[in-house]
Amino acid sequence: MTGRRSLRPARPLEVVVVGAGLGGLSAAAHLSKAGHNVTVVERDAIPGGRAGMIVEQGFRLDNGPTVLTMPNLLADAFAAAGADMADFITIDKVDPMYRACYADGSTLFVRHGREAMTQEIREFANAKEAEAFGRFCDWLEQLYRVEMAHFIDANFDSPLDLVKPWRAGLELVKLGGFGKLGKKVASFFDDERLQRIFSFQSMYAGLAPYEALSLYAVITYMDSVEGVFVPRGGMHAMATGLAAAVEKAGVAIRYDSPVTRILRDGSGAVTGVELGGDELGGGERIAADAVVCNADLPVAYRTLLGGVDAPRVARRGKYSPSCLLWVAGVRGLPPADAAHHNIHFGHDWDGSFKALIHDGVRMPDPSILVTLHSLDDASLAPEGCSSIYVLEPTPNLDGKIDWVAERERIMGSLRARVAQLGYPTDVVVERVYDPLDWEALGMERGTPFALAHTFLQTGPFRPNNVDRRVPGLVFTGSSTLPGVGVPMVLVSGKLAAQRVDEYARERR
Repeated sequence: MTGRRSLRPARPLEVVVVGAGLGGLSAAAHLSKAGHNVTVVERDAIPGGRAGMIVEQGFRLDNGPTVLTMPNLLADAFAAAGADMADFITIDKVDPMYRACYADGSTLFVRHGREAMTQEIREFANAKEAEAFGRFCDWLEQLYRVEMAHFIDANFDSPLDLVKPWRAGLELVKLGGFGKLGKKVASFFDDERLQRIFSFQSMYAGLAPYEALSLYAVITYMDSVEGVFVPRGGMHAMATGLAAAVEKAGVAIRYDSPVTRILRDGSGAVTGVELGGDELGGGERIAADAVVCNADLPVAYRTLLGGVDAPRVARRGKYSPSCLLWVAGVRGLPPADAAHHNIHFGHDWDGSFKALIHDGVRMPDPSILVTLHSLDDASLAPEGCSSIYVLEPTPNLDGKIDWVAERERIMGSLRARVAQLGYPTDVVVERVYDPLDWEALGMERGTPFALAHTFLQTGPFRPNNVDRRVPGLVFTGSSTLPGVGVPMVLVSGKLAAQRVDEYARERR
């Protein structure tokens, strides 16, 4: 692993970052800290990539990630740009973090902080389950401590790098990290409802709890122990704030500048990027010693690197499920007991995952997430109105749903479900994203969640952030190391900057 080397380069390089998503902006921040000359080129008119925003008729609607955990990692990116995050954005706790609504009519509020959540579980279930929550948190904290330092915040050059921190690997074994997540969570909690709320996070990794390894409970740690937060002004504020910070640090950001080719010399090394033009060229060219690519990795290989195949795992691997996302500005206010994030669980937990992941069909009784950003931030919607964000997990484009034929029917049933649950649905502004839309936005297999985090698609087995066939090219984002989610993508930017620094040393 090479993640612990100094970030002081042998000499400054000219670096182009393709994409102003959170991974690209994080990379730009760390590259600027290392002294490189950085230009970010972004195809859209705003930063954020998948963390975008729709501004229309008085509404500000996030259309990307909706849950922020580990804000310290975001603060690290600002610090790399020489900035204090508090000067650019304000981060608030979300409490309750979730309202979990179960098919039996019961409701659990997931509270911020161990003491508050212990009391909530005591009242929701019993004292035994409350005591188990303390032991569960202790286990999660141990798991996170081992994984973060040795297996997440680290670059890998080969699978043998997994063996080098052997003491950490042994500790993971002792902690049961290589058992199944569903069974491990059940070893703490007898109440099936608690098992659900502390294992659903495996969906972020593209896996069912009964098939995910326990080591992926690190996502539950970020969510349930460290807590859930939200930036004022919406999730997109992370991108606008970080973009402003890196520009202040001297990074140039060019918007409305889609890259059509990554340029290489006769040896295959990158020499820059081309903006616009066609397959024969003709666009503007920007010279660079190194290129950091924040586009979805398999799509970037196919569309920007003609003649270089993506790694086998990116071409033939197992991709995460996708989602149907409905974001809307609506007239009316949510139910009085609604929280910022609301999870409505269906009846058949394991059966839903089987349908989604293995059968490639819609969940027979879908579990959905309803997020109400305007509930805690009135600036996001006009008076008397609400912003609503509804996500239903669906198969990706490897599944069996014909989205051309089925989209309207499925959306109709989703809207009806949301209305039946008591949320306002009198639409003023709306956008719908199905797997075909995600594909059109540049996401492989029509999923915004990239490759699933099976063991053989994680760490050194995941598509690497460097490719020896293309010296000077480095990837960042969810489709490379360390993986999916806002915290992981921010780390990927730092790891990408370290790779550029290594390349600078090699060129010395």
